Formats: sequence, structure tokens, C-alpha cells
Amino acid sequence: MGVEYTVEQFLGSGGQGEVYRVSSQGKDVALKWYYPHTATDAQRKALEALVSKGAPSEKFLWPLAVVTDAKTPGFGYIMPLRPKHFKNIVDLMKRRIAPSFRSMATAGFHLADSYYYLHLEGLSYRDISFGNVFFDPQDGEVLICDNDNVTVDKTEKSAVYGTPRFMAPEIVRGDATPNSDTDRFSLAVLLFYMFFISHPLEGKKESAIHALDAPAMKKLYGDEPVFIFDPNDITNRPDPTYHRNAQLFWDIYPQFFKNLFTRVFTDGIRDSQHGRVRESEWRSHIARLRDSIVYCQHCGSETFFDPDGAQQSGGASIRCWKCDAAVTLPTRLEIGNLVVMLNHDTKLYPYHLDPVSFDFSKPIAELNRHPTNPHLWGLKNISDRGWQVTKPDGTTVEVPSGKSVGLGDQVRVNFGKVEGEMRV
Repeated sequence: MGVEYTVEQFLGSGGQGEVYRVSSQGKDVALKWYYPHTATDAQRKALEALVSKGAPSEKFLWPLAVVTDAKTPGFGYIMPLRPKHFKNIVDLMKRRIAPSFRSMATAGFHLADSYYYLHLEGLSYRDISFGNVFFDPQDGEVLICDNDNVTVDKTEKSAVYGTPRFMAPEIVRGDATPNSDTDRFSLAVLLFYMFFISHPLEGKKESAIHALDAPAMKKLYGDEPVFIFDPNDITNRPDPTYHRNAQLFWDIYPQFFKNLFTRVFTDGIRDSQHGRVRESEWRSHIARLRDSIVYCQHCGSETFFDPDGAQQSGGASIRCWKCDAAVTLPTRLEIGNLVVMLNHDTKLYPYHLDPVSFDFSKPIAELNRHPTNPHLWGLKNISDRGWQVTKPDGTTVEVPSGKSVGLGDQVRVNFGKVEGEMRV
């Protein structure tokens, strides 16, 4: 005998069906029920394959079971229910929520990480857009829905080709079908929307169009796409009247982060296989972005330490993008190629000691105040092993778990496998 579900609440509808909150044995889950014209045999077989395969990670609200009803033709599927505190990227675009840069960087990392594991399974999402991604504005956790259209990568058959404005140029032109390479273009568009609150191809060319009909969209996104910050083509720069967000946020982020978008929307437009940024590279650069956050001592806003910019200026401060005051940089910890700004809320994770692992599951160090002098800060060891610290004068001390090392220039911390050095 199968599991019985009771429909509790209508949640919404889309192009393929309706979604409900349902319950079984005291547990709430979500049900997507297909419209008659979308409840095809092919769709059912695809769902059964997805259920059998299982989710690539816990970030996907993956199909758990195919269900039917004796009184209603067709079928649907059960998936985990999205918690109410998760918000859609549309809420961000319309400024109904204002998450921190740290939350946004965390969300961006989780998205790249999630699609990395999906592609690693030999699958293609086919319709990455801000309509099927949700995130927690407080901590950046993400959930990805509408996974019923996921298919084996580079297969021809699909009823879904993507969402307008997110589809890769070759799909817009009709030269290709969705695959992992087109997924990577759509992911880059999604990330650009998230971090710059704008579309990477919508500049003066878009604002000059009187009627954005199908031919105009094909030209703008397919036949003649031009990145709004293309270093070699200024014809599609952001229109100061319509695209203020793009220029404002572009000036905030460090160059190493902007270089990824420049590559994917220039080389990646012309070369779908080699010019697009892979998920592993997004992960490492977004993690680096999160490590580069600093706080303005005057207005409290987050801004970013740009290693290249700081080296060129030779200063120990940067300008706040919001209040334009000089921001004194905190002590930074250099671990190999990583640079971590030691703010009051900074935490180190296993990733910082082994950047290949991308392990952010449990912190191994955190900043804390001196118990008697609130003006002094230290790096507290909350790992399960001791550190060896070398001071600038060459003396060494042991820092066991639960103890701290004071911040200071040229203080070296041996974490075991790697060593980091503090710089002021």
C-alpha cells in the first residue's frame, strides 16, 4: 500500500502545473501536480529516473516520489517543502530584501557548488534563472526548486529550453539545445543579477529599443550580444538613466571578481566550451570575495579589500563606497594565495587550510576580544589541534584549542599542514 497525502494549501502555479502543501503522517511536504498537457509519458519517465537517482546535494528540492490520484487523471511528484524564510531572487531585484554582501557571497558560493555537483553527476539543469532559486537573506543558504526538468547532459529531447534573458546566445539563435555549457552561461547571468542587480547584456542598446519584441530580443541576447562592461567594445555601456545599479555595484567589487564576468560575457559568448567560467572557479573566487570583506568604521557598511588595488595605491586604507570616508584596513591573514581580512566576525574554516576541499561545515578559528581589554583582539583556536605561533622576534609559543593568539604584524601561525602570516 502506497503513502497517502492530504492536500493542505495551494502555494502557486507555473507553466507546467500547480504546487500544493500536502501532509502525510504529520509531516509537510510539497506536491507539484502537472496540467493535463504537461503530464506526458516522457515527463513521468524522467521523474522516475530522477527519483531513482537522488539529489546531487541537500540544496536541491529534489523529486522524492511520483504520485497519482484515483479520482484525478494525470500525476505529480513529492518534493521537500521550502521554509518560509527563504526568499526568491526576485525579492532581491525588487529591493524587498537587503541582504549583506556576506550573505550574498555565501549564496553565490552555494549556487556554484550545487551546480558543480549536479554537473558532476552528468546532468544538466537546463533552466537556471532567478525564478527557481531561493535563499536565506540572513545566512546565504540556498534551495533550488523545479528540478523535474533536469536531464542527462547533452541529450536532445526536452520540453524546456530556458528562461528569456537567461538563455545562452546559441540557444537564443537556435543553434544548440540546453546542456552543461549553456547552464554555465545561465549561472553567470544569475550571479550577475544577484551581485549587480542588473543584466549583463542590457545597456544602451537595450534602452534604445522601442519595442522589445521577439526579433529585438534575439538580436540583443543572441545575434549581437555585447557585455555592458566589455573592455574592447563601449557601444553597450550602462545607460545612466536606466542602469544605475550596474555601474554602482561594478565600482564596488574587487577586480579579480569582475574579471570572471568579463571573461564569461566576452570570450564565453563566442566560445561556449572554453570561454565560460566553470563552477569550481566561481567557488574559489566567491570564497575569496567573502574573505575580502571589510567594514567601514564610519557608517558600518561592508566594502571590499582589493589586493591589486591596495598594492597599487600602497596605502593602509580604502574609500567607503557609501559614505566616501577612509576605511582603515584590519589585520589580514595571508595563507598561501588566500588573503583573509580579520574582522570582528571573521571565522576560519577547513577550506582556508586546504582550499581544494571547500569545506565550510565547521569553523576552526574565530576572532574574539581580550577578556580585560576590549581594544585588543585575538584569533581563537576552536579546532581540535594546537597551533605553533612564531612572533616577529623569532620566539615561538603553543596555542592549544580554546586559547587565542593576539593580532600583530608578521605574526606567523602554523596550523599544522599550512602556515599563515598576519599583516597590518
